[in-house]
Amino acid sequence: MEVLKERIRREGKNLGRGILKIDSFLNHQLDADLMEGIGAEIAAFFEGTKPSRILTAEVSGIVPAVMAAKALGNIPTVYARKHKPITMMEPVLVDTAPSHTKGGEVMLMVSPEFLHADDRVLIVDDFLASGKTIDALARIVKNSGSTLVGIAAVVEKSFENGREALSHWGVPIMAAATITDMSNGKIELK
Repeated sequence: MEVLKERIRREGKNLGRGILKIDSFLNHQLDADLMEGIGAEIAAFFEGTKPSRILTAEVSGIVPAVMAAKALGNIPTVYARKHKPITMMEPVLVDTAPSHTKGGEVMLMVSPEFLHADDRVLIVDDFLASGKTIDALARIVKNSGSTLVGIAAVVEKSFENGREALSHWGVPIMAAATITDMSNGKIELK
């Protein structure tokens, strides 16, 4: 998606250690038109898989996931919580993943009342880097009895090999923009 690539070139900051700061339009401040366009692109790519629900992780994956859900006919969007609210009743679907930006492990929790055995689930997240967060989400889908139909990310950092790490799921994987190199302060896009 050219408009996203241009925003990354213009506003993205390479903070080192593979961390890309795109807070001006996704991870802190949001650009609704850009997110709507990304959602439409994700929906067009996965329309044939007939997802019935989208799963993401809080927080930065929520808006692109909702925009994709809207473009797919306003299907439900579920987000994995990182902190269990008192309203989330047991049992809970739980998995863990390392956080690249926060350091340490984060718990991802989904109430089983929102993922059903007959659901066809599309995972949408802000970044695909090592693939570990998305892999944890995919395990939650599997443990719920739902069917995983695809994986989408706003930005993929292909040099971290996440796509390969997720290939065992056997589903289509797409990214709206792919960064191929962030060494020596660069941000090189595919």
